[in-house]
Formats: sequence, C-alpha cells, structure tokens
Amino acid sequence: MEKTKKSTKRLKTAKALNQVVAEYYLECTDAAKTGKPVGWMPPMNGAIEIFYAMDLQPVFPENWSPVCAAFGLAPKNFEISEGMGYSRDLCGYLRNLIGYVYGPMDPADMPLGRLPDPDIIISPGGGCIPVMKIFHVLEQRFPNAKVFSADLPQIAVGEIKKHHIEYAVSEIHRLVDFLCEVTGRKLNYDKLMETVILSDQACALWDEIMSFRKYVPTPFSAAEIGIMFVMVTRQGTRTAVEFLTRVRDEVKERAKNHTGVIPDEKIRLFWDNIPLWYNLGVFNYFEKMGGVVVAETYSAAWSLRLDTDHPFKALALKSLMSYPLVSCVSIERRKEMVVNACREYAIDGVVLHRNKSCVPITLGQMDIKRKLEEELGIPSVIIDADHMDERNFSVAQFQTRADAFMEMLLDKKFGR
Repeated sequence: MEKTKKSTKRLKTAKALNQVVAEYYLECTDAAKTGKPVGWMPPMNGAIEIFYAMDLQPVFPENWSPVCAAFGLAPKNFEISEGMGYSRDLCGYLRNLIGYVYGPMDPADMPLGRLPDPDIIISPGGGCIPVMKIFHVLEQRFPNAKVFSADLPQIAVGEIKKHHIEYAVSEIHRLVDFLCEVTGRKLNYDKLMETVILSDQACALWDEIMSFRKYVPTPFSAAEIGIMFVMVTRQGTRTAVEFLTRVRDEVKERAKNHTGVIPDEKIRLFWDNIPLWYNLGVFNYFEKMGGVVVAETYSAAWSLRLDTDHPFKALALKSLMSYPLVSCVSIERRKEMVVNACREYAIDGVVLHRNKSCVPITLGQMDIKRKLEEELGIPSVIIDADHMDERNFSVAQFQTRADAFMEMLLDKKFGR
C-alpha cells in the first residue's frame, strides 16, 4: 500500500462526487470574479444557511485542508508554517491553512484552483482551540476583510438550556444585521425558510444513508466518506439534497440486493477519529482479509435535524450543537457514542486512530478500549497516525498492526 493511495470506491454516486466538488470550487472562483461577497467560516454552523439565503458565497478553509492533503499539497504548506515557527505537534488543519494563506495560494498543480480572498470572515468563539486560532491568523492575513466575531457558549449537548438558546438566537440576528450592513443585501425570510428546509432534508437523507450501513453485508464503507463534502459545503442547497437522494437510492438498492462492499464480508470494523485524508486507502486495506469499515466517529457530525418552523432557533441550535457532537465532548459521552455505534452496526472490532495532531478527539481512547472489552467483548487496536501529516504515519507499522488485529478477530469469530 503506497502512502498516497486513494480509496477504492464502489458507489457510482461517490465517483460522481468529483463533479460536485469541482462545481463548488468553480462557484467560489466565479463569486470573486463577479463581485458576489465571499465569506470564510468554520464548518458546522448556522451561518452557512444564512449565507446561501442571502446569495453570499460561503468558503470553508478547514475543509480545504483535506483537499490539500488529498492532492499532496499539504507538505508544502507544512514547510511554510513550520518555517514561521509553528510546531509539528499542532493541529494539521491549522498548520496547513497557515502555510497555505502565507504561501503561493494558487499553485500551478492545484486542479481546483485557489480559494478566493475573503471579503468577510466569520471568526468563531466556539469549537476546538485550533479552529479559533486559525481564524485569528486569517484576520491578520486578510486585514481588509470585514470580521464578525461570533460569541457562543461552549457546552455539552445535554446541558443546553433555554437561556443558551436565546443567546444563540440573538447571535444569529446579530450576524444577519452585520451581513446586511457590510454587503448592502437584505435577508428574505421566505428564502431563509426554504434554505433551512433544504438543510434539514439533507440531514434526514444523511441519517437514512447511514442507517443502511447496518445491513449485513454493508452496502458501502468508510472508503466512501468523501460524500460528506456536500454536508460541509452545500447544506441549505438543492445540490446537497439532489446528490444525497441519488446516494440514498443507490445504497438502498444495494442493501435490497445484498450487494456488499466485498463478496465475502467477514469482519465489521468501526474507525474512531478523523480519517487519514492523504491516504483513505487504509480503509480498503482490511478488505483483503474480509474486513470492512462499516461505521466511523466522523459521520455523527451531520446527524442534526432542524426545526423548520423556527429557522432562527434551528440555526442557533445547530451552532451550539455541531462541535459537541464529535470534537468537544466528554470522555464519558465519547465512550457512550462508540459503544452504542458498535451495538447498532454489529461491530466485531474497533480501530482507534491515535491522532497526533487532534488531541480532543483522541483523548479517552484507552477508556473506550477498556469499555468495549468489558461491556461488549469487542477487541480494538490502536493505529498511530495523523489526519493531515503523513510524516506521522508509518505504512509498515500500520500493516503489521492491522494484519495481526484481523488475524485475531477472525480467530475469535470463526475459531480458526
């Protein structure tokens, strides 16, 4: 397995995703050319739907990092950021983005062009610390951009109270007022309603698609994780709903026909933590011994339904809940999430990605490991890697651990 090996995809719609991705970045480029205001923002927040409702162009620099990793551009960006004094121990997204914006932003070998400079920056007051620091750097790098400093309480999903929601709603209104002032555009309430409805439809489709992975054999694996692109960039648009409808229909048909990822599915695996964006082929590696990664932690980020009758409240709740669903969550909640997923998806073994540059999602993995063994009797293996920096991933070490783990799982399940 080569370090930069791409994943093998079985879904026709997953292969068609390339066009969806290209069209999005072309839209970003065209926005800058035509004078449509461009706003850079973190993913998973209520500003996305506001931007689409006001015909503004949202851009997601954090999502650009996996794109750079996939195209092999991240090492150049790391070199620049490390030359500026940023340690290799810091988040790979942060180091890649800093290197990107302070380096040549339009490299000749970038198939998707470049990100347009922001007219607006939505600087978050919540989420993980690196995300907030990324936007502080962006404020310095693009001093002419108008900055909205968001302010939200960072609390666990189960602890959200009425006053938290009320404050978040006030922040959504403050954002709308800010955007109206700096762009000269107005928010059409009917358009906002339509956008929130489309966003909720996408979430419903996402949940339905994920539910088909419970089938044995599973109709698709983590190797198709790229379909989440529309959940990052296109929430609130017909593009997301139409694409996910096609994915749902194809997955449903495969489940109905008992068409699995591989001809003989023997072992069902769960992947904890962020994928290796520079080497999604690791998901396929287990297939040679009958293993399929049928579920992963990252998918849960998009399981968030919206109250379409109250759009401002819906977007406020989305802003409060999105990060705590995956990254800003207690160890007890993390254990509960993984154990429940293992039950629902009939998991035989868990791969714990010990992510060098994302500590929040890595904390508690030894506790998860013990709970899986004690409560469900499910074995797990730890894979040392990094979601962005391939220098922190040893192919040989991964193969050795993966092979031994699969041998043990097969022996445990089939007594051979």
